[in-house]
Amino acid sequence: MKWRRMPLGPVQTNAYIVWNEKLDCLIIDPGSEPHKIFAFVNEYKLKPVAVLLTHAHYDHIGAVDDVRNKWEIPVYIHKKEKDWLVDPLLNLSARTPFSDEIVLQKADEIITGEGDLHIGPFKMKVFETPGHSPGSVSYYFEEEQLVLSGDALFEGSIGRTDLPGGNHELLIKSIHDKLLVLPEETLVLSGHGSETTIQQEMDTNPFLNGY
Repeated sequence: MKWRRMPLGPVQTNAYIVWNEKLDCLIIDPGSEPHKIFAFVNEYKLKPVAVLLTHAHYDHIGAVDDVRNKWEIPVYIHKKEKDWLVDPLLNLSARTPFSDEIVLQKADEIITGEGDLHIGPFKMKVFETPGHSPGSVSYYFEEEQLVLSGDALFEGSIGRTDLPGGNHELLIKSIHDKLLVLPEETLVLSGHGSETTIQQEMDTNPFLNGY
């Protein structure tokens, strides 16, 4: 499986496109600038299957409806944030100067808990990793040894917890219980910044040392 990181929008939120040898693809966190996503998909002749959301803050969802409607594909979100797509106060777009108010269609598929998730040819595990937001999830592709961590874990940092619904202690617990237990060579694709590995964050992340 191949993947591409696409920093989009005013705060450079990472959208990801992952695809297989048959060119089926998943689009994760399309936060802004849908034309860039369209151009990449068209250039590589990919066939979108679904949109996955790690959480529903404004910078991760701004292009959701553009992507969903172009290819008529379902959108997946955790149940704790299923109402956030339609509410600019909950998704914070009404509270920031970086975005117009975002009111989207409801998600097509609701993730109700942890476990295996099969979407077309793709097989992954869903981990609940709250703390940055109540419904934050990470998507783990075991065979490919990569995890999409959203805004839970970054290279050398962790997600902010001063936003509504944030909880620092819970985030630290999520990272330790769900992410740092993965094989050390696992590649971490974060919601902002560069990719990293579980081993690198165990060894060098100052927010995790001492816990």
